[in-house]
Amino acid sequence: TRYTIRYFQSDGKGLLRNDNGTVFKPNDRYPLTKDVFRLYYTSLSSDRQTIDVYVEDNFGRMQQLTFSFNNEKAENKEKSSATVTKVLKDEDS
Repeated sequence: TRYTIRYFQSDGKGLLRNDNGTVFKPNDRYPLTKDVFRLYYTSLSSDRQTIDVYVEDNFGRMQQLTFSFNNEKAENKEKSSATVTKVLKDEDS
């Protein structure tokens, strides 16, 4: 099975990249070459931010993950973070 990933950002501004350094452009499709990978999001705004990440296989099955970030003020520094673990498996596995 071959997997691809893409994302769309409906609120806010930011950059999404994977652990090999590839910076994703919104709604462009990228191949996933590893079974386990990490995504890193860098905020470029102080507003609320929402991104939808889509992982699709070559059979047309899709999994959508939505992430929302609200910046919080802490000691005069803005911060936002989220940790998500999601396992995607073939239905035949």
